[in-house]
Amino acid sequence: MGARVSGSAGQGGATVEQNADINVTPFVDIMLVLLIIFMVAAPIATVSLRLDLPPPKAPPVGAEPKDPVYVSVQEDGRLFLADRETDMDRLAADVCAATGAGDACRAERVFIRAQPEVRYDRFMAVMNGLKASGFDKIGLLNEDID
Repeated sequence: MGARVSGSAGQGGATVEQNADINVTPFVDIMLVLLIIFMVAAPIATVSLRLDLPPPKAPPVGAEPKDPVYVSVQEDGRLFLADRETDMDRLAADVCAATGAGDACRAERVFIRAQPEVRYDRFMAVMNGLKASGFDKIGLLNEDID
C-alpha cells in the first residue's frame, strides 16, 4: 500500500509512508456547488403559458346522463344491441333508436364489445359498418374474463 522512504540526514532515520488514497473533498465541493446552481436555475428554466379555458358548463337541471349504447358481437356472428338481437342491415337504425337522440344520433358514442373467440374480420365488419353509417365516435371494450 504505502512505500517506505528512508529518511534523509535531517529526519533522524525515520521512515515516512506515502498515502495513495484519493482526496474526494474537492470533488464533493464541486458537486455541491453544481447542485446549488441547478437548484437556482431550475425554476428559471420553467416555461409558463397563459391558458384561457372556457368555464365548465353544468348539465341542465333534471337532465340525467344517457346510458351508453353497446353493440355485442357473438362468436357465431350474431349482433346484439343491449339485449335485443339485430343484424348488419338494421344496425344503424337500431343504434339511432337506442340513443334516442333523433337526427343527432350519429354524434353519440357507440361501444363495441366482442367475445374472445370472435373472428377479427367479423368484428371489423361491424366497426366499418358503423363508420360507413356515419358513426364517428366508436369505443372498443375489453372485458376481463375471470
